[in-house]
Amino acid sequence: MAWGPDRWRFYRLVARETARTFRAVGASLTASPDILARMRVTGLVIAPQDLRTSDATFADDIYAGLFVFAGRSLAASGGSPFDYAPPSPEWADELYGFGWLRHLRAADTALARANARAFVADFIVGRGDPALARHTPVAARRLISFLCQSPLVLEGADHTFYQNFLKAIARNARRMERDLRRGVPPQWRLNAAVALCYAGLCCDGIQPTLRRATRILSRELDRQILTDGGHRSRDPRFAMELLLDLLPLRQSYLSRSVEPPAALLRAVDRMLPLLRLLRHPDASLSHFNGMGATDADHLATLLVYDGALARPMMHAPNSGYERMEGGRVIVVADVGKSPPLPFSLNAGAGCLAFEMSSGPQRIVVNCGLPASGPDLRLLARSTPAHSTASVAGASSCRFLTATGWWGERMVDAWLIRRRGAVVLRGPAAVAAERVEESDSIVLAARHDGYAPDFGIVHERRWQLFPVEARLEGRDAFLRQGKGRVRGHDVAIRFHLHPGIAVRGVPDGLELASALGEIWMFRAEGAEIAIEESVYFSGLTGPRRTDQIVLHLRVSDDVEVRWSFARLAEAPMRGATAP
Repeated sequence: MAWGPDRWRFYRLVARETARTFRAVGASLTASPDILARMRVTGLVIAPQDLRTSDATFADDIYAGLFVFAGRSLAASGGSPFDYAPPSPEWADELYGFGWLRHLRAADTALARANARAFVADFIVGRGDPALARHTPVAARRLISFLCQSPLVLEGADHTFYQNFLKAIARNARRMERDLRRGVPPQWRLNAAVALCYAGLCCDGIQPTLRRATRILSRELDRQILTDGGHRSRDPRFAMELLLDLLPLRQSYLSRSVEPPAALLRAVDRMLPLLRLLRHPDASLSHFNGMGATDADHLATLLVYDGALARPMMHAPNSGYERMEGGRVIVVADVGKSPPLPFSLNAGAGCLAFEMSSGPQRIVVNCGLPASGPDLRLLARSTPAHSTASVAGASSCRFLTATGWWGERMVDAWLIRRRGAVVLRGPAAVAAERVEESDSIVLAARHDGYAPDFGIVHERRWQLFPVEARLEGRDAFLRQGKGRVRGHDVAIRFHLHPGIAVRGVPDGLELASALGEIWMFRAEGAEIAIEESVYFSGLTGPRRTDQIVLHLRVSDDVEVRWSFARLAEAPMRGATAP
């Protein structure tokens, strides 16, 4: 590996994964098969509500043999999608998860029901790639989808199909039990526990499964949901998807006259307010730590459960997020550490990054996570893809990638297949302080992510003046350690939403929004440039956009000041080079 300080973290990860592999093999050899063999589903009792919104127009695409998932498409040309090579791993996850059945249910036609039944039958008889279908979170999603969409699939079905469908549910539930016995990453364990609770509530014949799954669910929710409502991964998308499953699960317990576990009730009550903290007025979530494009309908559905008059929380110290709000201006900042290694699959190196919006217009954004593509996703997780400072083009976190000499690359590839590009090292010391003053809100934070490699500590201070609609910022770079001082190039980036047009004027940069607002950006202590960027979180895929970049060289303690101020509405003035 090219970076010595992380070598021991790397080898500890190798040791843990090797031990996990041996435990899995041991469990498969020693676990009694009798418990799982007795898991026989004799009937379906309830069909939980699927809170994910559906669109009947997707059914038209499916009728035509066009399957569009995770930003990629495949034309099946009248055949089964299971007979084709998936365009991307994320596309395959969605196909084998069967969440798209809800769109066929929305069509509410005999053709849609027949289509759904045919696709499920194709899968049950073994068409497709078993390895892709076996992936724990995919199998968990499929189990929940089969149960929620059972009225669609079973209406008009004959007895033989009904029995085969029940057997498929039982096989899926047995696989979830085996995965929990063998040991899987914590987020997958939570997915599996949720799916097994669904199965235990919806199916007759597997009541012991419900008791075991409820115990595991309670334990995992208490371990993984933080006091302020965030998930330990700090991933807003995972939290939103989890809530979309937990809310119907809570209702399913009540429908079966079973008391929901206290941990489930606590988790739901805590998680909803945190989503409001991360929400911008355009009905999307901030692009931190795995969040890409927001399904606005899904978010709106969730927030209904939090109450129409609920106010967003402003301070989430355990999750590491802060919200400053004044008038039409909202600032959301990431002031937290990287999540623990097992939870860091989608974590970004965006410490001290922020997003800003004015009314429904996003102004400063992070690039967000694309729907598919491992290389693009790793790029989007890097520090330069966030609205914060990067030193020498590097990230403040170290990701697991296949680098180093030949033998290490082999081990890396094995680990990446098992765990993904997790964060091996991130900022060790992150501190934040918030002060409410009479005319402004002040947030100050610092992190040491660049101290091991470059001897630099990054400090950032935001001050929001609600009445003047002005955000003032200060970035300081402080040298640490002794010895010869070596200079490093630093870039402070402010990625702009594609709806913002930027051009230079003599005293700074003018930013014009599609809503007619004009903002002025000014900075001192660095060279200002307008550079190209990409916004991965567009609803139609990646979009070109601009970024403001402040360039400077740090060889001693340095401070840069910058500000965004809203001006009176006016047409853009003539531009000059910045």
